[in-house]
Amino acid sequence: MYQQTQTVDLDDLVEQHAVLVKRIAHHLLSRLPASVQLDDLLQAGMLGLFEAAARFDQSKGARFETYAGIRIRGAMLDEIRKGDWTPRSVHKQSRAISEAIKQVEQTRGIDARDRDIADAMEISMDEYHRLLVDISGSRLFSLEELKMISDGLEVPEASDSDSVNENPLDIIQKQAFGKYLTTVIQSLPDREKTVLSLYYDQEMNLKEIGEILEVSESRVSQIHSQAVLKVRSRMNSWKTDQ
Repeated sequence: MYQQTQTVDLDDLVEQHAVLVKRIAHHLLSRLPASVQLDDLLQAGMLGLFEAAARFDQSKGARFETYAGIRIRGAMLDEIRKGDWTPRSVHKQSRAISEAIKQVEQTRGIDARDRDIADAMEISMDEYHRLLVDISGSRLFSLEELKMISDGLEVPEASDSDSVNENPLDIIQKQAFGKYLTTVIQSLPDREKTVLSLYYDQEMNLKEIGEILEVSESRVSQIHSQAVLKVRSRMNSWKTDQ
């Protein structure tokens, strides 16, 4: 009798919240490279929803929609990571720019600007900006992964059994990681911090941000990509300091 009732409840939860999968998929799709397919996100999201329905513990006090949203989004991100939609050339370009940023900031002790990075790479400003646009889709997603990691560090989800059972030392390390990430982002120039804040906190798209800053959408993409690469370059010291 209990199993039968539980099955009905699971089916109801999945049916009632299927629209949540579509909403999250479309929101993510607008922020990812064109090579990512909506159907792949929807399929992964539905699996995440089924898992959420099966594992949800109402006694924890959390709303199912909140809990399911985390599971659905996580399942979609896992699918994208597994598929590795980013071309090898983009990975190579990204590493080259990150290395140039690191070189400039370590040798000169200044925040790496466009011109500094282009000079370190021995390329023109036009070529450097073209590279930033090429890698923009991949890097937007990468910072969102970092942000998602840090968002849940201070107060783990009460209904997430994985967080509840996590090793206390791991939780402490993740909290430290989140604080370090925040410090790194705050160290960025004002315009780069503004772009990241508007994109991730206010969830504006590049066109909307461009209208606020009175620059082109392409320029916002360049600023965004450079900011993310700086964050990734500076976060490398987290690994060496531990």
